[in-house]
Amino acid sequence: MTVHPPGPVWTGRASNRVQWLLAATGAACVALGIELAVDNAWTSGFVPLLMAVAGCLAAGLLILYGTLAFVHVAVTIDAEAVEVRCGHIGLPRRKIRFADVTSAEFLPRITPQQWGGWGCRWRPDQGTGVIVRRGEGLELRLADGKRFTVTVDDAESAVRVIRAHLRALAR
Repeated sequence: MTVHPPGPVWTGRASNRVQWLLAATGAACVALGIELAVDNAWTSGFVPLLMAVAGCLAAGLLILYGTLAFVHVAVTIDAEAVEVRCGHIGLPRRKIRFADVTSAEFLPRITPQQWGGWGCRWRPDQGTGVIVRRGEGLELRLADGKRFTVTVDDAESAVRVIRAHLRALAR
């Protein structure tokens, strides 16, 4: 049995219900592709219809994955690291050990416009971010000079827990 050092454990989530609308659009594209393939007489030409079916299926699957992967984010803070998991299958996933963190900041207002949209983002001036909705979040400054930002509910509590772990690690 593994014994973890004492300290607060924190979990939080953020979700975006608007992305379910985009997921429905992706599902509709997939359904249209299937409908075209199954219910068409294929008399108008094989290549154009095949391209339409493949295009609908590809676009639909890309939209579905892109939205379902970032409908929500789950953040877990234990005595060793901060772990961020996206979507229903937990991918993409990132684990940042406290040994690699120099500070944590509470950000009261993060918007997708600041990051160029929803999802996993990288901006040269801001670092890496997991942005699933507008609102509060936290920013970790890493020992290599990079930054990692994530939108999560009750981010202020998460920052307090991270700072407590960083103080304990500094002793």
